[in-house]
This record gives sequence, structure tokens and C-alpha cells, in this order.
Amino acid sequence: MKNRYLIILLIVVTSCQSNDKYKDSLNDPETFQYAIKTLTDIIVYDIFSPPVASRVYVYPTIAAYQVIQKQNDSTYLDLADQLKGLDRVPDNKNEKVNYNLAAIHSFFTISRKLIFSEDKLNNAQDKLYDKLRSEGLPRSVMNASFEYGELVAKHIMNWANKDNYSQTRTFSKYTIRNETEFWKPTPPDYMDGIEPHWKEIRTLVLDSADHFIPKPPLQVSLNPNSEFNNQLMEVYNIVNELNDDQAGIAKFWDCNPYLSHHRGHAMFATKKISPGGHWIGITAIATRKSNSDFAQTINAYTNVSISLFDAFISCWDEKWRSLTVRPETLINEFVDEKWVPLLQTPPFPEYTSGHSVISTAAALSLTKIYGDNFDFVDTTEVEYGLPIRKFNSFIHASEEAAISRLYGGIHYRMAIDEGIIQGRKIGNYINEKLRTIN
Repeated sequence: MKNRYLIILLIVVTSCQSNDKYKDSLNDPETFQYAIKTLTDIIVYDIFSPPVASRVYVYPTIAAYQVIQKQNDSTYLDLADQLKGLDRVPDNKNEKVNYNLAAIHSFFTISRKLIFSEDKLNNAQDKLYDKLRSEGLPRSVMNASFEYGELVAKHIMNWANKDNYSQTRTFSKYTIRNETEFWKPTPPDYMDGIEPHWKEIRTLVLDSADHFIPKPPLQVSLNPNSEFNNQLMEVYNIVNELNDDQAGIAKFWDCNPYLSHHRGHAMFATKKISPGGHWIGITAIATRKSNSDFAQTINAYTNVSISLFDAFISCWDEKWRSLTVRPETLINEFVDEKWVPLLQTPPFPEYTSGHSVISTAAALSLTKIYGDNFDFVDTTEVEYGLPIRKFNSFIHASEEAAISRLYGGIHYRMAIDEGIIQGRKIGNYINEKLRTIN
């Protein structure tokens, strides 16, 4: 009889342990990393432009953060009243809610509204939820968590819908100006300029799109003695004389979401992450190396995605103000008609360098969280066939991202140098104004 009771007790204990396994999964930051990676893969598949990709990242991440903040309000600060137009999300009134699950569900719910390939997201979401059910997640906890996650998602989506994005979808395309100094579509596809009205999107922390206006670019001049011509010829000569390390740097930071290839009459394309997506990947590396917990992981993504979002708006405001012509256009017309840059020139004006602006801003956000001397191995591009690179700090990585655009032949030095300054101002301002940790 005594052995019988021991066997029954063992069965009960084992059953309870099995039924609680879902808690480990929901406390594991890798569960949120899974949601982020799912979204990144879909952004690549759907070929969102770099500015639009930053929007696709930021709102789901903010929703997840706001859910977690409700559970950890003594540690994490509400983003309401810190981000433009954002009101407090509704409080949770159901004690059965698992906040981590509600955060993930809110993330998925908003992501679904911002992408095209809903089936891919649904499949990834179902796979995760089936796993949690198999680990003993009670239906009552799941339903309560889903309900609260959807409530927060609805609140955040109502706010997101007021950022002027929908209106900009109806605005006119850029009309090409024939004067030499102005941007024109570039080979091989001569695509229309991407997002000429992105400055109309509501910023989150910056006062406005033109909060930090860079100094004007050099006046376009083909006079052999002009500083502009010196910078133009620097691009031409560097690309012609690239060493293996410089070429490797340029390719590593290419981050062109849609790279077209032409072979005679045939054309095919390859897809890669956006520049912002690369920094989301670096955030994943940083959170894992630092052993960040679930809430800390969401906090890091939130800070980075907000910085990326505002940095793209600020950069695009200058691009479509100055309308600076790309090096490839001038070199082909006045220097060497057969010259081709190492990287494919992206379809928007040159000044300032987007990589320089957004990489610096993102690096400063990560530095605020993880410190100045956070060395890491960047594996972000491995799945796209590129080797790893090692960095001593986030700023080190951002500086390499910036100079990569000169090596790639798609930016003048002025766009890189002023882009770094612009990104530094944006990053420092956001770090000062945005407070997520008590």
C-alpha cells in the first residue's frame, strides 16, 4: 500500500511538472526572438523598402513592450506621453493573463496588419502556440492572454494608423529634374525614387522630420579643382582600386532588399535584409550575449526600433530636400560610361547616407543599454552567404557600415561624414528623451 501511494504521488508530481513546461518556454527570451526572426524573414520575402521596413518593426515591438511594462511597471516606464500621440494602453483585469504570451500575441497581431504574407506569419504563430499547448498551456490562460494581447494591439494599431502612412500611399511620385546636380534613376532598373514623401510620417521622439537638418551638401561642380569633383573622383578611384577587405566590408553591409541581376535578356532578383534589419539582427546578438531576460530583450528591441524609425524619417527628409545626384550618374556621363559601382545603387537621392544615419543612431541605442566596449561577432549576414565580422563595439560596427558605402561606390564622403553627425544627433537626442528603464 505504501509503494502504491508513492507511485501515485510520483505520477501526480510528474504530471504537474509536464503541465508547467510552457512557463519555461514563455519565460525564455528565445520565444520572443522567434517572433522577431519570423517578422524579419517576412520583411525580406515581401521586399519592403528600408523606411517601410522600419515601420513594420517598430509598432509590433512597441505593442509587446507596452504589455510587458504593465507587468513590470516598477522596472519599465510607460511609453505613453513619451511617444507622439500615444495614450496609455488599457489595464489588464484578468489574473489568468500570462504577460509574456500576451506580448507575443500582440506582436504577431500587429505584424499581421503590416505585412503581405499573412500565411507565413500564421504558420509560424500556429507552430509556436501548438508547442505551448503540448507543454501544458491551459486554455484559460491562453484565451485570457490572447484577449489582452489583442486589446493592446488594437490600441497600438489605432495609434499607428494616425502616422500619415496611408495618406502618403496616395501622394505623387517624384518628377525627375533634368539639371545635372539633381538625382536621377540609376542602372540597371532605373527605378522610381523610393518614398519621396517619407518626411510626412509622424516621428516618435524627434520633434519633426527636420529636427536635425544636416549642413547642405557640397555644390555639384565638375571643375577639376572643386572639392565636389575631388570627392566624385575619390569614389571612382576607390572602386577601381578596391582591396579584398574593402570589398568584403562593402558587400557585408550592402543590405539591399531587392538586388536585380541581368544576364543578357534574362533578369532575376535576390532578396536580403534591409539596413534596419541588419541592426535588428545585431540586437538579437547583443541580447543573447548579455543573457538578457524576456523583458530586457523586448526593451532592447524597442529602443533600437524607435531609433531606426525616427532616423529613417530624418534621413529621408534630407535626401528629398537636397536631391543630390548619385556618383554613378555623373561618372557614367562625364568620366567613364562603362564604370559600374561595386554595389547596386539604391533608388533614392544620395545625401545623406542612410547607412551612416541609421547605423549610428541604432549603435547609440545599443550602447546606452549594453555599454561602450561590447565586442561581438556579427553573424547577421551568414544566411545570405556572407562571412562573419567581428566588432569591438556597436560604434565600431556603425562606422564600418558608414564607410562601406564609399567602398561600394554609391556615396560621396560628404554623405557619409554628415550622415554620421546626423545619426549621432538623433541617437543622443533619443537616448536623452526616451526612458524605458526606471
